[in-house]
Amino acid sequence: MDDNKINQVNVPEAAEQPVKCDAGPCCGACCNDDIGRCNLTSTNWLEDVPDNDFEIVEVLFKNTRRGFYRNSARIPLKRGDWVAVEANPGHDIGRVGLTGRLVKNQMARVNLRKDTEFLRVFRRAKPTDMERYEQAKAREEDTMIRSRKIAVDLGLKMKIGDVEYQGDGNKAIFYYIADERVDFRQLIKVLADVFKIRVEMKQIGARQEAGRIGGIGPCGRPLCCATWMSGFVSVATSAARFQDISLNPQNLAGQCAKLKCCINFEVNTYVEAIRQLPAKDVHLETKDATYYYFKADALKREITYSTERNAPVNTVTLTAAQAFEVIALNKNGVKPDSLKPDEEGNANASPFGDLLNQDAINRFDKKKKKKKKKSGDKQAQTGKADVKGEKQDKQDKPKDAAPKPDRGDRKPRPGKPKRQQQDGGHEPANGHGPAPGKPQRMEKKTFKPRRPKDGNAPAEGNQAQPKPNAE
Repeated sequence: MDDNKINQVNVPEAAEQPVKCDAGPCCGACCNDDIGRCNLTSTNWLEDVPDNDFEIVEVLFKNTRRGFYRNSARIPLKRGDWVAVEANPGHDIGRVGLTGRLVKNQMARVNLRKDTEFLRVFRRAKPTDMERYEQAKAREEDTMIRSRKIAVDLGLKMKIGDVEYQGDGNKAIFYYIADERVDFRQLIKVLADVFKIRVEMKQIGARQEAGRIGGIGPCGRPLCCATWMSGFVSVATSAARFQDISLNPQNLAGQCAKLKCCINFEVNTYVEAIRQLPAKDVHLETKDATYYYFKADALKREITYSTERNAPVNTVTLTAAQAFEVIALNKNGVKPDSLKPDEEGNANASPFGDLLNQDAINRFDKKKKKKKKKSGDKQAQTGKADVKGEKQDKQDKPKDAAPKPDRGDRKPRPGKPKRQQQDGGHEPANGHGPAPGKPQRMEKKTFKPRRPKDGNAPAEGNQAQPKPNAE
């Protein structure tokens, strides 16, 4: 019994697991947040600042729906708390997304009207509230499938994409997509009779539908509308023209069959760069021909001109500075000989130095290999040793090389004395003797005859005595 009690006491309680994004498969990496949908979350970087109190709090619901409620009871709330808020009728269940003074900035960002009447925050969600909320949430998928069949039976050209139940289960919001205006008054009556709830219809666009479902874009990343985008800005084909993007509907359309939202991401940079280039209707005059605008690279600030208006004939690429210089000459009535007179002189010039080749590790090894190869070839041709006396490897020595001459047959060099013989030696024939002041080098070993066995050896006195070295 004691052991069981000890085991029961030592077992730690399981930690609460954070509730992941409840908006469906919006993305793969950012769904670890515990506050509803990822693209609606905000960081309260004023959370630790004192006197960070504000009466209004932001509450997040399913999909991209959010609301601002007045915390008149001064309930201590923090980010991620489940709360029961006032609804019309009944109450709804949501999670606190932001508190403090940053809520005022969030209200201004969503363009909330100043005369808006805020509903109240009742309390923190109780276990009974959460149980009722989970039951209502479990009915959403079945309600969506049945409502689609009812819309088809009524002959309405619309698609019901999602259903969201209120926290108390007394009301449901039906999100639908339609290309044309739809009279759904009969549909509301049928849905209310079938499901015994209050019905609210809310139309959404194709982009909101793609953001709700999620997916992978042509860039290989999760859709921006499902990960971080919380608002949608209209995209025009003029944005593609500024960026020189091919106006191909298949390349410009996204998963929602509308123009991609990412076309607007860099259009302002291209518009600013194009303003710093010459106008398209300005042509350049030279003595030989007239050049017309053909194409331009806004980011590189380069313009290509052609002698024909709509064909690349005799094209010349100029920088913006060169083009403005030629335009200034034309305004003064001067026509240059060509657009780029120094083109041949600077053809091989590079604006940047090749630093990689300068700092190459093997830059010295290449020079040594070339030098060794040349010296080896020279020795193979002549068959003679190097003047400085460097010895060549036996493996590299050619077989047909001439034999090395005997040391005794070599002619003495001028200015150097010849080695003296055992018998005293004679002065060389060329008249060059040993250098004065230097002792003549003698051989250290002398010839000693072998003594015969019969004892007829010459006397020791008769043997040739070595001549002492001159001191």
